[in-house]
Amino acid sequence: MNATTCIAISNMTPCCRMILGCKNSSIFGYSFRKCDHKTVHNLSKTQFKLCGLRGYVSCSHDKVLGYRCGIDPNRKAFFGSGSDWGQPRDFKSGCRRVNAGGRSVVNVASDYRNHSTSVEGHVNDKSFERIYVRGGLNVKPLVIERVKKGEDLKEEERRVGVNGSSVNIDDSKGLNGSKVLSSKREVSKVEKEAWDLLRGAVVDYCGNPVGTVAASDPADSTPLNYDQVFIRDFVPSALAFLLNGEGEIVKNFLLHTLQLQSWEKTVDCHSPGQGLMPASFKVKSVAIDGKIGVSEDVLDPDFGESAIGRVAPVDSGLWWIILLRAYSKITGDNGLQARVDVQTGIRLILNLCLTDGFDMFPTLLVTDGSCMIDRRMGIHGHPLEIQALFYSALRCSREMLIVNDSTKNLVAVVNNRLSALSFHIREYYWVDMKKINEIYRYKTEEYSTDAINKFNIYPDQIPSWLVDWMPETGGYLIGNLQPAHMDFRFFTLGNLWSIVSSLGTPKQNESILNLIEDKWDDLVAHMPLKICYPALEYEEWRIITGSDPKNTPWSYHNGGSWPTLLWQFTLACMKMKKPELARKAVALAEKKLSEDHWPEYYDTRQGRFIGKQSRLYQTWTIAGFLTSKLLLENPEMASKLFWEEDYELLESCVCAIGKSGRKKCSRFAAKSQVV
Repeated sequence: MNATTCIAISNMTPCCRMILGCKNSSIFGYSFRKCDHKTVHNLSKTQFKLCGLRGYVSCSHDKVLGYRCGIDPNRKAFFGSGSDWGQPRDFKSGCRRVNAGGRSVVNVASDYRNHSTSVEGHVNDKSFERIYVRGGLNVKPLVIERVKKGEDLKEEERRVGVNGSSVNIDDSKGLNGSKVLSSKREVSKVEKEAWDLLRGAVVDYCGNPVGTVAASDPADSTPLNYDQVFIRDFVPSALAFLLNGEGEIVKNFLLHTLQLQSWEKTVDCHSPGQGLMPASFKVKSVAIDGKIGVSEDVLDPDFGESAIGRVAPVDSGLWWIILLRAYSKITGDNGLQARVDVQTGIRLILNLCLTDGFDMFPTLLVTDGSCMIDRRMGIHGHPLEIQALFYSALRCSREMLIVNDSTKNLVAVVNNRLSALSFHIREYYWVDMKKINEIYRYKTEEYSTDAINKFNIYPDQIPSWLVDWMPETGGYLIGNLQPAHMDFRFFTLGNLWSIVSSLGTPKQNESILNLIEDKWDDLVAHMPLKICYPALEYEEWRIITGSDPKNTPWSYHNGGSWPTLLWQFTLACMKMKKPELARKAVALAEKKLSEDHWPEYYDTRQGRFIGKQSRLYQTWTIAGFLTSKLLLENPEMASKLFWEEDYELLESCVCAIGKSGRKKCSRFAAKSQVV
């Protein structure tokens, strides 16, 4: 039988035992029935049994790079017209590897006549979909590390716990002995405690750090899923480590979560789209059949099938792309993003987000509970938070994608979507006193392409609290926009990330910070920062949240105060040249967080009480505080994490060159707000 080589790449530090543990797993798009650790036969999508260990895959091999397996000769792991990915070269073990480094990214001029705002529409070259979707093939190289016996391991501590070395003090050592950045100032007692707690939250997989648990309260006997590593929760932890000169844990996290992307996942016999990233994962120790007292580490992911409400995470893949760019920018290691498996992971996420659907808008249509606000809060539709993260992920992807014959169409689609999305948000989500006055005088039931009230918004929707609350010199992006509905609530994460990514115009970004400063007592108060304002109360709370007892007014996601938002506020302030605002907020948090044992969130309108169901020693609270401190201390590093206005996007528009010949487009008039 002619064997096709499956390619595996690993730049990670070899570990004592490396396992890909997966339930109903498919590697390279197939499921396995039989395996002798060298070749794989009879590949099937419906059932598998591997090495007698049902439900898990354990592949151990003597070589760090490469894994050779037999596959149906009619199927190839890498193919497609014009693709220069996966060019193999011989490796002395007889395996193959991919030379994924050394490629340069070039700019591509987009042909907007041949592209819609999605991957599918009007794209003549379908090579991306054919290779990675329609062929049923997840090109996900399996990371296989060399197996070492226990007696060969060096006698060194692989994890630095609560009693480990402090950070930024006397050139101390970080995780796995890595050198950390030296401090420019004396570190406070609160910061020392925070670093010890952050290191104590680190999770190891095969002896290497791969993430941090959501919370690590020693007094909590029922951690639920707070003992797992969440993708979105790990981002501030990752930035704290990166800014401190410790990149290994972030690299490991990115690669291991990338492996999990290829797993099959179902709820009631239904599977979500290919490319979905898990919300979280847990490292479990599983006994090996036939070996008493011997166990192996496996990764057990949650794609939403165990979550409250069973909602798949929309933001996990977006955060993964954003973190990948941050890793490359801060460490200078561009080799990771150039790897073939990483490039494939980016493309799979983009394909999932850019697929054609029924929606007429460039925004992502999502359900309630699919992001940081993970319970029913009336954010279904097109919530600002997802749009801001989506925009950021698209900008990251455009920077990191290797452009060749198989990706140039995707890059063109990304450019067009960026242009459409930025215009849509800036034009229709923005409110200030001038815009509220316009909405107040809207005419309804307008039927034409020239309608001013395009979404048929009724003026009576303007809430009474907004009229008195809106300052004269500020404004913000509303929380949601749908036909006949505007959610006028102020959602902090979406507005902050709109500043960071330049989704808003420079003038809008400045106005958002002006509003926060003017409404400091409402949005910051005793503990930064309100997740949204105002809270849902009375009958509105009962109807919209379903009488959620955790989301009572001014608690949890319903107007609660979340210290983890501090690092994003700091980044936005530094971009807009207002670091003094961030220092003021950080000083407020530093007074209370340690004393209150680092809570997950705070309750009441002023944020004075520790959340009634708040977990203590919440890791992203700790990491958000540390990241804010490091950002303020290293402005040059902060500048690597945000984006400036992209004026080329303002020139991109499919309206003027569509088949209908319609030349009129309000986007050109909107340019005057920026240029």
